Amino acid sequence: MRMGMSADDHYHRYLEDIELMHSLGMNSYRFSISWARILPDGMLGKTNPSGITFYNKLIDHLLLKGIEPFVTVHHYDMPQVLEQRDGGWLSPLLRSFGDRVKYWITFNEPNLMIEFAYIRGWYPPARCSAPFGNCSSGNSYTEPLIAMHNILIAHAMAVDTYRRVFWPKQHGFIGIVANAHMYEPLRDDERDWHAVDRALAFSVAC
Repeated sequence: MRMGMSADDHYHRYLEDIELMHSLGMNSYRFSISWARILPDGMLGKTNPSGITFYNKLIDHLLLKGIEPFVTVHHYDMPQVLEQRDGGWLSPLLRSFGDRVKYWITFNEPNLMIEFAYIRGWYPPARCSAPFGNCSSGNSYTEPLIAMHNILIAHAMAVDTYRRVFWPKQHGFIGIVANAHMYEPLRDDERDWHAVDRALAFSVAC
């Protein structure tokens, strides 16, 4: 019987996974680093050596096969205590893996995360309002914009830290991944083209 906690068991079968990627001719692999595997107590200071070792082995074996690692720092799973007390955990990742990882992603699809958390109310903290969702509290008209604004500020601060502190030695790249939709004007006129621009600006917000 398969357990949900094991999923595809990448932790134990990453060498097989890398061989499969190599056999398919893949030249890059994007993955997220789990904060719980690196920081078991949910705060900076005490790191888990076996977690660091796992990601070091994963990165090294990817590079041996000519596969470039693209690392996502936040994929909907950062504990609030890290943001409130320690300002996130980008720095320890860059110190541990930045000598080999050249491509960093601060947030994975933050616009989708905001929609599900503050418009639909499906993700924590599950704040929303009618007609978008049915939550005990929240305002789906204003809170998504405030939350997205704060995420973009956090992204900008992370990029600034990377460029000032780590880039001079590591010479890598850092960016953000947005979930994007394709919009086309109903008619070929100026008002409809402006509507397309507004839709892109609102939905991508990056």
